[in-house]
Amino acid sequence: MKKVITLISGSLAVTALAAQEKPNIVLIYADDIGYGDFSCYGATRVQTPNVDALANNGVRFRNAHSAAATSTPSRYGMFTGEYPWRRKGTGVAAGDAALIIKPHRFTLAKLMKEAGYTTGAVGKWHLGMGDETGKQNWNERVSPGPYEIGFDYSYIMAATGDRVPCVYMENQRAVGLDPNDPIQVSYTQNFPGEPTGKENPELLTKLKPSHGHDMAVVNGISRIGYMKGGKSALWEDENIADSITVHAVRFIERNKDKPFFLYFGTNDIHVPRYPHERFRGKTDMGHRGDALVQFDWSVGEVVRALKEAGVYDNTLIIITSDNGPVVDDGYQDEAVEKLRNHKPWGPFRGGKYSTFEAGTRVPFIVHWTANVRKGVSDVLVSQIDMLATFSELVGKEVSEENRADSQKQLSAWLGNDGKGRDYVIGSAYALTLLTKDWKYIAPSNGNPYNAHTNTELGLNPEEQLYNMVIDRGEYDNVADENPLTVRFLKQILEEEKEKGMGLEL
Repeated sequence: MKKVITLISGSLAVTALAAQEKPNIVLIYADDIGYGDFSCYGATRVQTPNVDALANNGVRFRNAHSAAATSTPSRYGMFTGEYPWRRKGTGVAAGDAALIIKPHRFTLAKLMKEAGYTTGAVGKWHLGMGDETGKQNWNERVSPGPYEIGFDYSYIMAATGDRVPCVYMENQRAVGLDPNDPIQVSYTQNFPGEPTGKENPELLTKLKPSHGHDMAVVNGISRIGYMKGGKSALWEDENIADSITVHAVRFIERNKDKPFFLYFGTNDIHVPRYPHERFRGKTDMGHRGDALVQFDWSVGEVVRALKEAGVYDNTLIIITSDNGPVVDDGYQDEAVEKLRNHKPWGPFRGGKYSTFEAGTRVPFIVHWTANVRKGVSDVLVSQIDMLATFSELVGKEVSEENRADSQKQLSAWLGNDGKGRDYVIGSAYALTLLTKDWKYIAPSNGNPYNAHTNTELGLNPEEQLYNMVIDRGEYDNVADENPLTVRFLKQILEEEKEKGMGLEL
């Protein structure tokens, strides 16, 4: 007899088969796509029909959050179920960072393997590789990496698009590498004779930097960090979406006859934005807008592959983003000049790097044919719950220690629960605590404004409290008028911080 998990809400019964007919899971994790960037979330100057189709036939969340306002910590929190602010070394990873999630840690991928799934990681990684920062031999298998934390297969970018080494790593080996032209990487000094964007601007034939990003030149774009060699393995930015999408599709095709979990981390729409020529001009917003169309194409290709493999109806698809949007993040790509009335942050304040709401409030769409209550949900949900929620879905219990901060939220994610989380803790340069009605931002003496990216960071030496019901833009600090609410939320935050003290690294 098949083991079943049945969730009942009102008159709706949702049955997830957890034995012979376990649902496949595809997690599409966008990069720097904001709450207001998809047409199903209100964008009018860009159309995302493939994303919209999943949203219209699934659950679209309006109060969903990443674990942090930047890439690396969001991924760390999602994969481990632990708030990244509890751990040192979970900030934005350098291109030569060691693996941030240690091999002994329980992870989302390990959970899925234990539940009988084949696991794959394709695309953006940005969690480091190897034992020691700066000591990787990129010409051999780099370990530990995705395999050591639970992924059977991986085809990933070695770091992230704007950092060297600019190569793909398939099962932790550089793809297409000529052993006679070995890769060398440094984040401290350039290699003799190697050009840089700062000293050789004539080589920047595709994009020029607006701030930073002026070191190694790779295929007409300068990056962060220095690199020598590996010429045959270097990617071309306009082909990144094609390459990683093809490998995501191949993973689906190879594993269609058994349960699989695919993490598909897109490069879009992170800088440097240089979409393929077939997408250029699809919007009037320049490369940033066209990269959104390219992302939507990738979603469509994954959906097409699932349908052709005959597994679409039994696949849970999630689309979300690692953090909020940023317009100018280091390259002259006309994103600022052509933004006009498009609002990547939606009705919220801030963006990537910010403690204000647009830093972590992101698109979140859950689609599973005939198994979700279709519609729009305002319940509070967080990516930190991926681990516990998937454990509930596949019927695999996880210990409280391994679950960390992750909570079981399957009913909410399938559109059946009107409650969701009581609160979510966010992190950028300061900690925040968000409930359905209130948001508390802890005091900070940091700079309140990032001039490079034109982002309000929300930092203030005074305590901040916002009524999110009537002031979702976070303009009216009502901390002084609501001392009891401040005290209550601050106490929760302090108790959460104490729970994290002394945890083993």
